[in-house]
Amino acid sequence: MKQMRLRYAGTCRLCGASLPAGTVAIYESETKTVRCLECATEATDSVPPDLEPSGDESVSVESGVAGSSARREYERRKAKDEEKLREKWGRFGGLAVALSDERQPTKAWDRGAIGEERLGARLNAMGSADLAVLHDRRIPGSKANIDHIAITPGGIWVIDAKRYKGRPELKTEGGILRPRVEKLLVGRRDYSKLVDGVLKQVDVVRDLVGDDVPIIGALCFVEADWPLIGGAFSTRGVHVLWPKRLAKVLSEQQAGDVDVAQVRESVAARFRPA
Repeated sequence: MKQMRLRYAGTCRLCGASLPAGTVAIYESETKTVRCLECATEATDSVPPDLEPSGDESVSVESGVAGSSARREYERRKAKDEEKLREKWGRFGGLAVALSDERQPTKAWDRGAIGEERLGARLNAMGSADLAVLHDRRIPGSKANIDHIAITPGGIWVIDAKRYKGRPELKTEGGILRPRVEKLLVGRRDYSKLVDGVLKQVDVVRDLVGDDVPIIGALCFVEADWPLIGGAFSTRGVHVLWPKRLAKVLSEQQAGDVDVAQVRESVAARFRPA
């Protein structure tokens, strides 16, 4: 990342604010995008003082870039959509691109990338000898990836970031006469498949790391409609919570004998950056 005065007008990839030419902003060479200075400091400003970085070098380039694969996919889809518009409208293609809204499937990748980036910034701000973080890790033998992996003395956390609207809730069906079934609802829509996805990722990490280290799954909803009091819950062993709550839980994971540095190197070697 580099702070610079923009030669050309741009748009903050986090908040969508217009950045005229000449504005001082943050340029990210990895994603070839810009961030306004307000968003650049938002993540660290929102972290409580006791969670500020300790100053050691636990966050490095090898940790990966949060949301990088989702950002690349968004840019690829956006370029493809624009190419089709230019082919369709010929010499009016530039105007068609300027006046057309992005397709929802394309926009969804941008929204997802922003969610991963924001959560990644908060996790990076917590980096210390007792907390190592890896971002956007490719699952071996698959095109899928794990958004974030956090290593603490208490175990390894496999974290899936989602930027959905609506309130996450746990709905329980069945009981005495029927099998008990738990469903994850977001805005009253059934998203139980997200829990299935996290459990599969937990199994993948466990298969490669072994049973000696506890593996915990988490679904972190960024910008969801969480209540002022309570809200976090667990379903089928997966924690469902928001970034600030996740940060607090991770900071409390001090009980355990996991060698954070050693496990980080082992996990990083098995799960390469996506």
